[in-house]
Amino acid sequence: MKKPEKAKSDFRYDTGEAKVPWAAVGETMNIEDITSIIELLIPEGKDDAAYKKQLSQVSLELEKLLEKGHFATKLSLGSNVKKLEDATRELLDVKHASFVTNATAGFEMGLKFAGLTPGDEVIAPAITFLSTITYPLQIGAKVVLADVDPKTLNISPEDIAKKITKRTKAIMPVHIGGYPCDMEAIMKIAKENDIAVIEDGAHAFGSFYKGKAVGTIGDFGSFSFHEVKNITSCGEGGIVVTNSDYGNDFPKARFGGFDIANPIDKWLYDVVALKGKGDHFSMAGNHSSTEIQAVVLLNQFKRLPEIIKTRKLNAEYLNSRFAGIEEILPCPLDTKDIKSAYHLYLFQLDHKRLNGDIQDFKTKMNDRGIINIPHFAPLYRFSYLKQLGHDTAAMQKSCPNAEEAFLHKFTHFPLYPLTEQQLEYMADNIIEAVHEMRKGM
Repeated sequence: MKKPEKAKSDFRYDTGEAKVPWAAVGETMNIEDITSIIELLIPEGKDDAAYKKQLSQVSLELEKLLEKGHFATKLSLGSNVKKLEDATRELLDVKHASFVTNATAGFEMGLKFAGLTPGDEVIAPAITFLSTITYPLQIGAKVVLADVDPKTLNISPEDIAKKITKRTKAIMPVHIGGYPCDMEAIMKIAKENDIAVIEDGAHAFGSFYKGKAVGTIGDFGSFSFHEVKNITSCGEGGIVVTNSDYGNDFPKARFGGFDIANPIDKWLYDVVALKGKGDHFSMAGNHSSTEIQAVVLLNQFKRLPEIIKTRKLNAEYLNSRFAGIEEILPCPLDTKDIKSAYHLYLFQLDHKRLNGDIQDFKTKMNDRGIINIPHFAPLYRFSYLKQLGHDTAAMQKSCPNAEEAFLHKFTHFPLYPLTEQQLEYMADNIIEAVHEMRKGM
C-alpha cells in the first residue's frame, strides 16, 4: 500500500513521541527575556522609579502565568506563520504567499523563478529604494532605469517600452507611496515581449488597481513590513505572493532548498535547486521568518482598513487645503480604478511659477519643525551603480522627469495618525511657505 505523501513544507524539527525528544527550541526563553522585550516595546517614561516598580509587577505576573502554561516550543516557521500566509492569500485573493525576512528577499525569490542570470537586464524606475535592484546587481545582471511619470512618480510605461532589449528579463514596477502604477500598460508590454513582472509593493500592501490587489497583477509581488510601513511585523518582514505554479516551491525558496517531502536515502530530507523559467535552476536562499513577527502582523492585518482610512482622510484634508493654489501639485487620490494605501503624501511644486524650488521649500519646512523626506533619490546618483560598471551619466540623461522632480519639484509628508493640530499646522505652514516663495521672500 502506497504511503501518503508528506506535505511539502519548510524543514522543521518534529520528532514526535520519543523517550528523549529533540525540541525545536534548543534553549527556551525565560521571564527575563520576555521582560526585556516588554522594556524594548514599552520603554520607561519620565518617572523612572514608578516604571521600574510597575515592570517588577509585570515580571511577577508573568511568573504566575507560567505556572498555568509553558514557554513556546516553536519560534520560527510554525503555525502562526502558516496562519499569516493563509490570511494573506484570503485578503489579497492570491494563490501563494510566503512570509520572509523582508521585501528584498521576496524580490530575490521572484527574480530567481523568472530565470534571471548574469548579463540579463532588469528594468526598474529611476526613483525607488536600493532594495528593488539589489539582487540583480548581486548576481551581475544589468539594471536599466526607466523614467517616471511626472504626476505620480511611478515608472513610466512609455519609457519601459523604449528601453526593452533582447536581454530584458524582468520589469520591476514600484508603487511609490502606495499609489498603484499603470499596471495594465505594463502587463501589456511584458506579455508582448515575454518578460516577467515583479511588483515592488513595499509601500502598497492594501492598494488595489482595477479591482485587483497590488502585488497580484504581475508574475510576483513582494511587500515590506519594515517599521516605517503602514503595518509592521515587529520591525522587519516581508511577504512574497504569486498566482503562478512557481509558488508551490516558495517553502523551498525561503529555506535553503530543503525538500522534506522527498528525502534522500538514509537522511531526513533532500536539498534541491529551484526550477525557474525555461531551463534555469538557482540555489535557494535562507529567508526564514519568526512566530513573533507573524503574531504581531496578524493583529495588524485586522487594523489595516482603519489605518488606510485614517491616512486617506489626512491626504484628502491636505488636498482640500491646497485647492486653488496653482503652485502646489497635490497628492493623487483614489479614482474608480485606483485605491491607494496612502503610505506617503506625494507633494510637488510647480517651481516655475515660484521664486525658488523644492530645495528652498524644504529649508522653510525644516525651519518650521516640519519633517519632510523625498523618497527617494534617483538611483543613478548613488556611487554603487557607477562602481559596478553602469553608465550613470547616460542613465541620468535618459530620465529627465526623475531628475527634474528630485532637484526641483517633489518631497513627501507623513500620513500616519497626526493630531488635528499637527495636520492644521502642517497645512498652514506649507501654504505660508508657498506664499513667501511667490513673493521672493
